[in-house]
Amino acid sequence: MNRWLLPAVVVAGTVSTLACANDTDSLQGWRVAEPDYDTGLIERLDTAIRNAAYRDINSVVVARDGKLLLDRYYNGAKRDTTHNPRSVGKTFAGAVLGIAIDEGHIAGIDARLADFYDLQRYDNISPKKGAVTLEQLLTMTSGFEGFDFDPESVGNEERMYPTANWVRWTLNLPMAADREPGDAWRYFTAGVVVLGDILNSHVPGGLEAYAHDRLFEPLRITNYRWQHTPQRVANTAGGIQLTPLGFARFGQLYLDGGRHDGRQVLPEAWVRASLDDYVDTTVPGNRYGYLWWHKTYTVDGEDWPTAYCSGNGGNKIFLFPERRVVIVVTASAYGRAYMHSQVDEMLERYLLPPLKSPPDAGEGRTASCDEGGRPPRRSGTPNPAATPHPPRQ
Repeated sequence: MNRWLLPAVVVAGTVSTLACANDTDSLQGWRVAEPDYDTGLIERLDTAIRNAAYRDINSVVVARDGKLLLDRYYNGAKRDTTHNPRSVGKTFAGAVLGIAIDEGHIAGIDARLADFYDLQRYDNISPKKGAVTLEQLLTMTSGFEGFDFDPESVGNEERMYPTANWVRWTLNLPMAADREPGDAWRYFTAGVVVLGDILNSHVPGGLEAYAHDRLFEPLRITNYRWQHTPQRVANTAGGIQLTPLGFARFGQLYLDGGRHDGRQVLPEAWVRASLDDYVDTTVPGNRYGYLWWHKTYTVDGEDWPTAYCSGNGGNKIFLFPERRVVIVVTASAYGRAYMHSQVDEMLERYLLPPLKSPPDAGEGRTASCDEGGRPPRRSGTPNPAATPHPPRQ
């Protein structure tokens, strides 16, 4: 019987491997499920990627009920290849913030910028700026004059990167004249950089060490690396590099209510709050939570609601909580018009249809050679005419 996770196959740039001799390290702690699926759609997806119908795809990983169904690698990528997912990395900052609040290092999501910075030292002094909360930075509703989807915006992230101090550049920005903090969503990378700076200044050992001790080490994620700001702070704008299975482990943590291996890594209440969809976005059909996007796919008449992280190039971590499914796609189509739409098509045509079957009731196994209370919702003002994706997202 064909299975999605195939032993040691290499076909014209497509790699799908299954660990041998109980080598659990190669699967990075994942157990392998035992579903008996017809692999026809997956083989068709392999062919489409191999023939460049879907371009610059590096990996596809699917897990259900915490067990690995599929991991495939393309265009030279392997299981241990780390990948730059761009803005997918923002969501890791949200996870670390939840831990820091739970441990009392930061008062809560209602803490304001004025609690962390002497804003008199920055340009464009405004009471509105001091009143911006951490929750508004998380939900992209801070009210700063910044919108990454608008290349003419004074606060567009591309204007930040050449500067010597990204946090100072952000805090010098004016507030928008036509909206208040909390009113409406505007994708604003610089606000997440400020979140990272606040974390770095208030958690023991700084952001990078704290994230290792409280997030990555409990998840047994060791193969990763950060990019950094000019001040050598871990860059929460995006770009933290993990393996595809590492990204899937991060997604699985949220499906499991913040628990991994019997340990509560993320507070359960923070997971529930993070996965709520608080605000309308400027992208039709999408809402936004604590650095998680939300939309619904429809496949053969069935709805598949998802919370997902998204990054430039077509990088994604999808959670389908109702189906207990995590899907990761890593890709390098940076700045390409097709980068996000081709991933949507891959899911709708090839990845979601086989998952309509009931999940396997077995306990799963480790691969071997023998086996082959949440805050209220907010609403924003959609702007369908906006550019759907920013340059670096």
